[in-house]
Amino acid sequence: MPKFKTLGEADVQGKRVLVRADLNVPVKDGKVTDATRIERFAPTVKELLTRGARVIVLSHFDRPKGKRVPEMSLKPIAAALSKAVGAEVAFADDCIGPQAESVVDALKPGQVALLENLRYHNGEEANDKAFVAALAKLGDIYVNDAFSAAHRAHASTEGLAHVLPAFAGRQMQAELEALTAALEHPKTPVMAIVGGSKISTKLDVLNNLVRKVQFLVIGGGMANTFLNAQGIDVGKSLCERDLADTAREILATAQVSGCEVLLPVDVVLANALKEGVETHERLADAVPPDMMILDVGPDTVQLLRDRIDACKTLLWNGPLGAFEITPFHKATFEIAHHVAKVSKAGALVSVAGGGDTVAALNAAGVADDLTYVSTAGGAFLEWMEGKELPGVKALG
Repeated sequence: MPKFKTLGEADVQGKRVLVRADLNVPVKDGKVTDATRIERFAPTVKELLTRGARVIVLSHFDRPKGKRVPEMSLKPIAAALSKAVGAEVAFADDCIGPQAESVVDALKPGQVALLENLRYHNGEEANDKAFVAALAKLGDIYVNDAFSAAHRAHASTEGLAHVLPAFAGRQMQAELEALTAALEHPKTPVMAIVGGSKISTKLDVLNNLVRKVQFLVIGGGMANTFLNAQGIDVGKSLCERDLADTAREILATAQVSGCEVLLPVDVVLANALKEGVETHERLADAVPPDMMILDVGPDTVQLLRDRIDACKTLLWNGPLGAFEITPFHKATFEIAHHVAKVSKAGALVSVAGGGDTVAALNAAGVADDLTYVSTAGGAFLEWMEGKELPGVKALG
């Protein structure tokens, strides 16, 4: 992790502080339906306001591709942001130019404004120098508090850090410290749980982790590909049969690296993925040809619990089964509750991230009990792949 300056090192009194947030949150009928990202961002704004800064919030929303798309306006977000920070939020109908300048010029110390969707301009995603300059004109200091967008070298995530004094916001700081503790300088032994439907989307993650962790749990549809690669019939289960050689290569690398790969020893089967369907528990190597694996079984859950108890650090990305459909949530929820229990007892540093993972932890009611849960998607995944993130590097 590169060195970076934190918010505490910035002199912000009376200064115009451009804060890059990720306010790309769910909106329905003009109202925010999940304010988690806004609430996590709020402490940075609150601190700046109490220190007398003039806060200007920048964010993207969806993918308007350089055009003004009314349903992709950030205006509905202003009310939710105002509630989260406990202050009135002015809104500018553009993020550069006279409209933005007018709103920013009207700000007094301790006040905040939200500017319109950055991606209404092609210059944002192109990291265009002229667009960077137009944004920089609005501020004296730049703060990046959007780790979830840090894997993109855009004007507001990377460009601004090179033209204004740059600092990490409190959420960015917490995220980087948590991720460093989990993979770069972890307490060992380390376990990683990687789930999801396809290994093709997580090849770089798996290849990086088998060289760094002591235990690698492979769950979800990905596990079926590995079982198949070992000559086990997985019936009608989701399986990337063309990646059998790749799976075997990962297993071979793990063996050389001293990483124990944990695959399901027993599974929960059904002939369809739907609620109320009849289920069966079988050993992983006894799947009938007309059935599909939709969760791991109780013996696998117990095996994972035992391994978790032997570990000091856990990194989690992806569910163990089709958790959205009852009863295939059971294993994921049981492991989530166990991880939460051990983490709360102070025996485990647990870091989780990725959309499905966060959804599963929220559904299990334990998201607040892990050491750190990242709301980032692509950035979290690229960090697990061992890649350098442009938005983080620029803060160094």
